[in-house]
Amino acid sequence: MAVPGGNEGRPEYRLAERIRQVAPSATLAISAKAKKMKAEGIDVIGFGAGEPDFDTPAHIKAAAVAALNAGDTKYLARKGAALVDLIARKLSEENNLAYDKAQILVSNGAKHSIYNIIQAVCGDGDEVLIPSPYWVSYPEMVRLAGATPVSIETNAETGFKVSPAQLDAAIGPKTRLFIFNSPSNPTGAVYEPDEVRALADVLARHRLLTISDEIYEHLLYDGAKFLSMAAARPAMKDLTVTINGHSKTYAMTGWRIGYAAGPEPIISAARKLQDHSTSDPVSFAIAGAAAALEASQEERERMRAEFDARRRYMVERFQKMKGVRLVPPRGAFYAFPDVSAHYGQKLSGMDVKDSLSFAEACLTGARVAVVPGGPFGADGCVRFSYAADMASIREGLDRFEMWLAGS
Repeated sequence: MAVPGGNEGRPEYRLAERIRQVAPSATLAISAKAKKMKAEGIDVIGFGAGEPDFDTPAHIKAAAVAALNAGDTKYLARKGAALVDLIARKLSEENNLAYDKAQILVSNGAKHSIYNIIQAVCGDGDEVLIPSPYWVSYPEMVRLAGATPVSIETNAETGFKVSPAQLDAAIGPKTRLFIFNSPSNPTGAVYEPDEVRALADVLARHRLLTISDEIYEHLLYDGAKFLSMAAARPAMKDLTVTINGHSKTYAMTGWRIGYAAGPEPIISAARKLQDHSTSDPVSFAIAGAAAALEASQEERERMRAEFDARRRYMVERFQKMKGVRLVPPRGAFYAFPDVSAHYGQKLSGMDVKDSLSFAEACLTGARVAVVPGGPFGADGCVRFSYAADMASIREGLDRFEMWLAGS
């Protein structure tokens, strides 16, 4: 396992090749610097949060507390079967998708669900198609399965959405999987029902397995409509694994509840992997997740409406800023402005040449933390989350605009 090394006698360890192929987060340096500045008493406003700033609704927390008090702290939580039934009901009523219990797997967050499915269906020599910009973990999960991520490029002119013709042209003999995310992280793009159906026609013709990440399903604005990929065409239900969860919709990021629904052989394989890795999610978190689906959805709508107000404010501000171009987001809680007009300049005494150096200069000069777009596959952009209170958004955008105006 270890052999003596030349560094003061400390051993050198041989790491698995699959880990060597996974890129470390390019945003960690920015996050670490922002935390350090805050610890030193410097007033930094952060737009990096990928989670709602709202507290989890009280009735959900109460259900978890009741489960704890009732002793529901063992393996195979009593609410586990009930949660699967509620998820099946949700998928039927909201998405027009009928699944039995064997077709649903509850995991430790939607990220865990996606990882399980990719591990279950992908391997050496496989290629996985991912529209770009993409959530940073998709390609790394693919690499961890021994497969190769293949980007399908989109841009502001296309609304950051892939076309059926692009998808059709990208599918090759090694293509094993397509990863679809609408509403999108990081762009906020939403595929309208007709657009989903058009992509489904291509996928069905090629019989291509698809992961549909629908975690932002209920965060829609400006009249955007949602359609699950599995419900887009009759053939797609047997070709799609639907991923969803409680994190974004119910402000339950730390509860780690996500789920996958799809063909039984795939779900069974993912369950086998989960049985040998993490087993079930936390017992009392399952009770809270069940309560979230059982109760009124008024809190869900209240949070969505507040996100919309913040989004509209942010869009209005960006549209007036120097050297900033924004495709208005219609879903999720992110804005993804193109700031590449400022590349090649010296900002805050730093040479800005890409999204990472732009974010570093912004943190130094404006005391505003943003997320570089490079790791998302779009180096001309940076990501702003509007999962923050309105006062912080106003102050942060004031600082950002003044900083750019002085460049």
